[in-house]
Amino acid sequence: MEPTIFSFPDTENCPGAIGAVGYRHNGEYHSPLLNEFNLLIIAICHDLDDEVRFEHFINGEVRYQLLQVGKNYLRRSIVSGDNSDIVQCFLRGDVIWDVEGELAEFRSDLIQFRGELRSRRLFKEYSRLLRTHTEAKYHEQASDFMDAYCSVMQALKHYANIELIEQGILPESVTWEQMHSLNPVVYKLFHELTDSRETLSQRIELLLLTSEFSIVSKMEDCCSPLLRVLKSGKETWSVYELARRPELNHASDDLPLVLSKLVHHALIKEVTLAAVDGYGEGREIRYKA
Repeated sequence: MEPTIFSFPDTENCPGAIGAVGYRHNGEYHSPLLNEFNLLIIAICHDLDDEVRFEHFINGEVRYQLLQVGKNYLRRSIVSGDNSDIVQCFLRGDVIWDVEGELAEFRSDLIQFRGELRSRRLFKEYSRLLRTHTEAKYHEQASDFMDAYCSVMQALKHYANIELIEQGILPESVTWEQMHSLNPVVYKLFHELTDSRETLSQRIELLLLTSEFSIVSKMEDCCSPLLRVLKSGKETWSVYELARRPELNHASDDLPLVLSKLVHHALIKEVTLAAVDGYGEGREIRYKA
């Protein structure tokens, strides 16, 4: 892509910009972000954090959408699994403007998807798997089979994402297309859930058993960020203290559920402490590895 055919915002419009990526439909990934536009440009700016700025331009007959985002926004999106369209366009697009190679280096780090980035995303997918599995069981026990089906479908997708991450692959919005060639066994589960002659109840029961097995078998590896915190420094941790840790706060909503599961399988312990200053009858539950 020619770097000179589009005018880019100057530093007043995009403070601290380190470069930009341009994305067109390439036949593999069709992003809804393009919609009626010919081109999507993602500019990476140091001075932006959670904010995403959208602007629309036209150059001759070419209509394009400009997104201004920060580096931390993209890192958090990869860890949380949110904003996958922006992430995929950034990773798949062409570098059309770079300041001293900083953008290329940053994108390379994201594409390699390793280390803390990978382990935190793995923990997030595991916590979601546990949450949706629990919801599916609740709906199934209440004979709300359509709600159970929706929950077990979500659980299966989180399980598939875990399988991808374990292979060092960043999950995309098209998870099942990835799984078709990379993991036929998991893809077959998807087929059994969506296209089987078994009754809806039987299909749900099969997938609940499968996800229950994966929850137990993958527990220690997937929960490594949490286990590392519990083994570090402090003697015991409250759920509030754990939720505030930067390596865990992306999964804070599901931490109570994960902690309960780890206690149940004896990977961590509960410790009860007397109420502060001896007032009240309640005892605080804290956790240790």
